[in-house]
Amino acid sequence: MVKEEFPLKKVCIICAKGTIEDVYATLVMSNGAVMEGIETKIFFTFFGLDAITKKQMKSLHTGTVGNPAMRMPGGLPFPTLLGILPGVEAGVSSMMKSQMEALDIPPVQEFLEMIEAGGGEVFACKLAMDMFKLKKEDLWDGVKAVLTVGEFYEMCGGLQTQIIFT
Repeated sequence: MVKEEFPLKKVCIICAKGTIEDVYATLVMSNGAVMEGIETKIFFTFFGLDAITKKQMKSLHTGTVGNPAMRMPGGLPFPTLLGILPGVEAGVSSMMKSQMEALDIPPVQEFLEMIEAGGGEVFACKLAMDMFKLKKEDLWDGVKAVLTVGEFYEMCGGLQTQIIFT
């Protein structure tokens, strides 16, 4: 029996969370797809909109409370109660950003520009925009359009498309 192969032609990635780790998961996967020649569309919704909102995109934070994967230096589990102390979230976020900088991982805006330059497209969710009372002018200039979920799914159609929710 001959196995048919259906190479991935398109990815549609949905980012619904605004923490550093969630936004960067979206950006890394999107950039990787673009670099592999895969058509890439990114849909930012709910708190994921922070990644493409001009006022927020430079001040994303790491979630320190309720993050079971968080580790302290040395690999010990991070006590979630520490996350409620003033300055802890800011300190952890600063540490994450400095580690990413040491690895030459670009800031959010630069990452988005790389994805756009490679042919990737960035969209914002109309419902979330309405909920948070945002306007298109509030968003990063590279956002192609503000769409409903249905409009985004319509763009993602096809047998060789993968929809990824981060």
